[in-house]
Amino acid sequence: MPAVLAAAAAVLAPAGPSHAEAAGLTSTEVTFTGNGGVVLHGTVLAGPGATGRRPGLVMLEGAGNRGRDYLRPDAEAYARRGVVTLIYDKRTAGYSLLHRDYSVLADDALAGLMLLRARPDVDPARLGFWALSEGAFAAPIAASRSEDVKFLITVGAVGTTPAAETAWEYDEYLRHAGVTGAVSRGLREAVLPAAVDAGLFAESGFDPAPLWRRVRQPVLAEWGELDRDSVPAESMRIMRDALDAGGNTRYKLRVVPGVNHNLHVTAAGGFDRRPTLPGDAAEVEVAWMRSAAIVDAGATGPALPAEGGTPASDSSAAAVGPAPWYHRTWPFLVTTLLLLAGFLAAPLRRRGGRTRAVWLTRWLAAAGPAVVVGTLAYLMFLLATAGKVTGPLVLGRPVPWLALELLTVATTAAGIAAAVSWWRSGRGRRDRVRLGLSVGAALLLLPWVASWGLLAP
Repeated sequence: MPAVLAAAAAVLAPAGPSHAEAAGLTSTEVTFTGNGGVVLHGTVLAGPGATGRRPGLVMLEGAGNRGRDYLRPDAEAYARRGVVTLIYDKRTAGYSLLHRDYSVLADDALAGLMLLRARPDVDPARLGFWALSEGAFAAPIAASRSEDVKFLITVGAVGTTPAAETAWEYDEYLRHAGVTGAVSRGLREAVLPAAVDAGLFAESGFDPAPLWRRVRQPVLAEWGELDRDSVPAESMRIMRDALDAGGNTRYKLRVVPGVNHNLHVTAAGGFDRRPTLPGDAAEVEVAWMRSAAIVDAGATGPALPAEGGTPASDSSAAAVGPAPWYHRTWPFLVTTLLLLAGFLAAPLRRRGGRTRAVWLTRWLAAAGPAVVVGTLAYLMFLLATAGKVTGPLVLGRPVPWLALELLTVATTAAGIAAAVSWWRSGRGRRDRVRLGLSVGAALLLLPWVASWGLLAP
């Protein structure tokens, strides 16, 4: 075990009555040291009344840095049922869209586990992880590193690579919003591969299956029936196959009826994120944690079948291919700069009564860069929001997408008109060169925009 995991946790006195304390729970603020000496801040929640040692649970957040309060409703549900639960703020040092390392997050989780293990009210034989979504990438790494991890509970675990899951998720949310397939295809087949090639999607090719083949601890893997994020049907199959291949018979797969990706109540068929838990939240999980299978390492027998039917989203995720050569970093940068330079360098000066070519090149100098910059900005916005924020639609297309398509057509038409004007103008060589740059940029704009999925039917 890394030496950093042996760092002592500092326990702080609670600042005052909290919501948990008002509900009869005790809430203790703690700090502990994770990988690389990073100090992490958390909260330990425990229920009243019970004496002796209780099960302990370290909760791992999903993607992003929402803070420990995002998991607090779940933690309180477990604490009310007699489980000592730790929630903590995910590190910001070394974790971002551009850089993340699930091995580092696993070390952080193990440091939290050591904190709980040192408490006199926690049973070391019933101590494990609850991991949501991306947290289920780190949890099996941590489990393979320490025998102190006695079980794993996953919620919305992803069995595919993050890139494949993200592409699948784009399609789910965009189709639900009523967006045409052209937008989804553009994101999945052009924008996402380009972002991966540019290093904008850390751990995009991470494969969790080999990790699950090494897990020997009991596993309870759960997915919401209305999970729209984790490729649930395929992820269940991948996890079952991996656990079977590793010889692990102490696992249970469960589909929870009527809830979304994080097992919360949904008012939009799983396409929302409400903090409301179902009334029986944590009931099945705590009963499983207290079962003999957790502490009996010699338990054998067939793995339990999945409960609760099948997820509503039962399609599989397609692998995300490499970016085509023209979307790789250097060709993309060169092409984009050539477009901008052609548009901005070409405006002609007014000479006598000949104003048509002047007007067209000046219009191109404004509209062309607007299309280039606007396309990249909007595609990055869709990428960052996972296609979950589209705004108003017209003809199945988000208004910004449609506006960019129309502006592209208008810019190309203006470029053709400028070419005709160029041919008839009889201008000097210098003006012809500048007008040629503008026309060339307008003609290059059309395939450039189409390569990102715009203009597709």
